[in-house]
Amino acid sequence: MTKAYVLIETAVGKSRQVTEQLDAVDGVITVDSVTGPYDIITVVNAPDLNTVGHIVSQKIHTINGIVRTVTCLVVSSLSD
Repeated sequence: MTKAYVLIETAVGKSRQVTEQLDAVDGVITVDSVTGPYDIITVVNAPDLNTVGHIVSQKIHTINGIVRTVTCLVVSSLSD
């Protein structure tokens, strides 16, 4: 499995709407509202890198209210 953290900046007043839509995306494991330069951090889990790319570019980027994303692929984990 391939895991990635997606850091999301939303338009003003759109965080709740974006959070609800992210929660419905297949492959999205968690959706957390956070403080700091990003509004939401979500975890994506997929069988391979191509599928992660598809989820981010076709499912997440198309959500109305998302201004910018940064995707961080997990390269190692203590649970591996």
